[in-house]
Amino acid sequence: MTKQNVVVSDCSSRSGMVTVAASTSALFSPPEALAALGGHIVMSEKKLLKRLEAGGGRVNAWVDSMRDSSPSRKKSTTEKEEQNSWILRHPSALRKFGQIISASKGKQIVMFLDYDGTLSPIVEDPDRAFMSREMREVVRDVARYFPTAIVSGRCRAKVYKFVRLAELYYAGSHGMDIKGPSKTKSRKCNKGNQAVIFQAATEFLPMIHEVHKALLEKTNSIPGAKVENNKFCLSVHFRCVDEKRWAALAEQVRLVLSAYPKLKLTQGRKVLEIRPIIKWDKGKALEFLLESLGYASSSDVFPVYIGDDQTDEDAFKVLRKRGQGFGILVSRVAKEETSATYSLQEPSEVREFLRLLVDWKRLPLHARTIGAVNIQQ
Repeated sequence: MTKQNVVVSDCSSRSGMVTVAASTSALFSPPEALAALGGHIVMSEKKLLKRLEAGGGRVNAWVDSMRDSSPSRKKSTTEKEEQNSWILRHPSALRKFGQIISASKGKQIVMFLDYDGTLSPIVEDPDRAFMSREMREVVRDVARYFPTAIVSGRCRAKVYKFVRLAELYYAGSHGMDIKGPSKTKSRKCNKGNQAVIFQAATEFLPMIHEVHKALLEKTNSIPGAKVENNKFCLSVHFRCVDEKRWAALAEQVRLVLSAYPKLKLTQGRKVLEIRPIIKWDKGKALEFLLESLGYASSSDVFPVYIGDDQTDEDAFKVLRKRGQGFGILVSRVAKEETSATYSLQEPSEVREFLRLLVDWKRLPLHARTIGAVNIQQ
C-alpha cells in the first residue's frame, strides 16, 4: 500500500485543521511492460534507426507520435481533412461559448487549468515557460469569480513560481502534490480560513531522487536532452534532441527504469514522464479538489478542465463519467482519441475563452443570457 498524507481544513474543528489518513494500492507491471512506450514495445536503436533512415516500413508508433508533436511539421491534404472532421466532433469552445454557458445555468463553475501549452506556450527551454502578463491578469480575474486550480505535471513550487497567484489551488506532479489558498470561500467554509494540502506517495521521494541522478548520467551524452525533477515525478524533455537520437534517448530511459519496477513511463508533448505506479492522476486530483470544495456528490457544480496533454485525458474522462461540465483540449492537430468535448488551438485562445467567461460573469444577472447569445454570435 502507498501512503498518502492529506490535510483538509474543517471549519467545525477547534484547530481549524484535521488530518485525514488515506491510502491507495500500488500497481506493479511486469518488467517487460516497462519497455513499452505509448503501448508499443521499443525496438533496438540500430533496427529503429535503420528503418527511419531507409524511410520504408511502418515507423514505430511512439516515434511517429514524437514527429506529430513537432509544430514545424507540414500537414498533408489527408491530415487537413482529418483535422476538419475532428473540429466538427470537437468544436471550438469560443464558437460554442453560449452553449457552454447555457449548460452551466444555475451551477457553480469550477475551473481547472493545465499550465504548459495551455496558459503558457510550449518553449524549447522548460525553465522559460513564462505566462504572459495578460494571461496572468485574466487567470486572476477568473479566480475572483470561480474556484480555480492549476493542474500540472510540473512540481507545485515551480508552477507557483510561474503563476504567482496566491488565490489559486495548485496541483503539481500530475496531482500528487496539492495545496490550496489559506483563505477561500467554499460551500463548507463560508468564513474562509480553509487550507487544502495533499501529497501522495511521499515514500517514493528517495527513489525519484535516485532515478533523477541516474538519468542525468545516462542522458548526458545526448545533446539537447533535459531531465527535470518534479518532486514526485520526473520529466525527460526531448524537444531540443535531434530526431535521429530519439531512439537512443528512449533506450537510456528504459535501461534506467528497468531497475525500478515501481515506476512507470508515459509520454506527453515532447516529454517522457516517469512517475510512481499508483492509482493517482490528474483525474483523481480533480475529484479530490471538488470534494475539498464540497462538491463531491453535488448536482449543482459545473467543472471545466482545459489542457493540452495526454495526461489531461484522465481529467476529461472523469468529467464525462460524472456527466458534469466539459473538457476542453488545446491542440492545433487532430487527436485520434480524446474525451474532451470542445477544443481550443493555442494559449491565446485559452486567454480569449477565459476573458469571455469573466466578461459574462460581470454582466448583470438579468443580462447574462442575452450576453451569452451575443458573445456566441
